[in-house]
Amino acid sequence: MGCWYINADKFKLQNFICLFSSVADIDYSKLNKELDPFLLEIINRFKNWLKQKRYSSNTIKIYIHQLEIFFCYYSSKKPEDITIDDITNFNHNYILKKKLSYTFQNQTISALKKFYLTMFNRDLEAEHLERPRKIDALPKVMSKGDLQRFFNSIKNIKHRMAFETIYAYGLRRSELLNLKLQHIDTKRGTISIINSKGKKDRTLPISTRWLEKLRNYYPSYKPQVYLIEGRYSGESITASSLQQIFKRTLKTCKINRPFTIHCLRHSYATHLLENGTDLRYIQELLGHKSSRTTEIYTHVSNNRLKQIKSPFDEFET
Repeated sequence: MGCWYINADKFKLQNFICLFSSVADIDYSKLNKELDPFLLEIINRFKNWLKQKRYSSNTIKIYIHQLEIFFCYYSSKKPEDITIDDITNFNHNYILKKKLSYTFQNQTISALKKFYLTMFNRDLEAEHLERPRKIDALPKVMSKGDLQRFFNSIKNIKHRMAFETIYAYGLRRSELLNLKLQHIDTKRGTISIINSKGKKDRTLPISTRWLEKLRNYYPSYKPQVYLIEGRYSGESITASSLQQIFKRTLKTCKINRPFTIHCLRHSYATHLLENGTDLRYIQELLGHKSSRTTEIYTHVSNNRLKQIKSPFDEFET
């Protein structure tokens, strides 16, 4: 049957998670029976609290996932008995040992702090919970040549429209997925991005070239609600489908660098900067809360770097 069986008397959930979590996705719905029913009820109440507070579905999914991993690791302990030392031990013997990402570590700490403060009214002594040092990685930017090859290699009009829309307006993936036809006002020449990251709205000017493509795209697919719909009319295309199409297109046009969909947004911002657009306007267009977030693009603008002359060029021989 292509599967393994483990005798119940030899099964230890903590060992199982340590062995398999780095090489496979674990369906925790079946493992939850190993957890205390009282804990499961608390986690479910915490999930409902997050929903009531209008946390994004992605944040809720991440927080609950991190809690399930953590408490499965400590399945023999009650949640009220968890200590700072337990969290530190989890960090060293699970996260670091498995070489999991900075993001995973930070999300685990955030989930635990919010969970204990909300459900147990217990502050996990933030000064003793050290977060990992943030990695100041520069955004990956696609050249205009690579972008042209990328777009040209997409034969499906709907798929091409999806990625051209992300680049044309510097959208996040979730913003494209939630973009409805009613948010596009061709008379006023604006697109409204509603309830985006940080519960913020913003208005963007419509690209003339993009509008021409929209007029060719719409009669072919006739979307009902969302600009880019999936298999079923009235439902947005899924994030996983978009991701698969993106990876397949990179392979088709033989772009071998580790680009992601979000790199289209990075490329939009960087190319605006290289065209001379003021950083303050770029901040507004991207919907950044802080100008410091936008300033990172000043480090990846090739046009400005190329203007710097090396002192080595002054030598004659």
